[in-house]
Formats: sequence, structure tokens, C-alpha cells
Amino acid sequence: MAISFDNALGIHQHAVEARVKRAEVLANNLANADTPGFKARDVDFQAMMQKAQESVSGFQMTKTDDAHMDTSSIASDSDLMYRIPDQPSVDGNTVDAQQEQTRFMRNAMDFQASFQFLNSKFSGLSKALTGE
Repeated sequence: MAISFDNALGIHQHAVEARVKRAEVLANNLANADTPGFKARDVDFQAMMQKAQESVSGFQMTKTDDAHMDTSSIASDSDLMYRIPDQPSVDGNTVDAQQEQTRFMRNAMDFQASFQFLNSKFSGLSKALTGE
């Protein structure tokens, strides 16, 4: 009997991937905090998780023709959204460095929680395989 990691890990592996994608976007925002005209972006984590849930449950869209768009990836550029600033700057930059740092740290904590949960799943699978 083969072990299906998709069934064993569920949505948690996709949550870690989504957190990594969000960390990249938030880090890019922070790196461009002083770039005139730069627009802050973020990902819709809930939409990414909904897409992942559909792929895990087997009710996702399927590509039946070569002309169809590929919808299989968890995160794509279409998932990126522009953030509306609380206080726009004169140079057109919409990054608020303090808010971005807060979002980045919150995402890092959420990543750590998801990673620990995923690690405990692997630990449980390892124990089941060794008969502990």
C-alpha cells in the first residue's frame, strides 16, 4: 500500500507554499519602500487556500485543450493585488514600511506555525512507518 502525501498532509503543504509566496511579495515591498511610484502588492491568502482546497478535494478545473490557461499553480501573478494606502506619498509610492514590517513578521509567525504542524505530520508518518 503506497502512501499518498497529498492525502496525508492535506492542505498544510499548500499553506506553507502560500506563506513563502507572500513573504517574497512583502519583502519586495520592503525593498522598494523608497522607490518613487512603486505600488505595494500583496496576495490573497484566502483565495490561494481556496484554490489549494479545490485541488486537494479533486474539484479543480481541468485543462482539456492546449489553448486553455493553466490553473494548476497555487500562486500566480494574477493572485497579486495592489494595496490601497492609508496615506499616499507625494512620490506615488504606496509602501508603508512599518505596516509592511508588521505584515512580514505576522506572515513569518504564521509560516512557522504551519511548518511546525507539517513537521508533526511527517513525524507521525515516520512513527507509523517504524511501528513506534
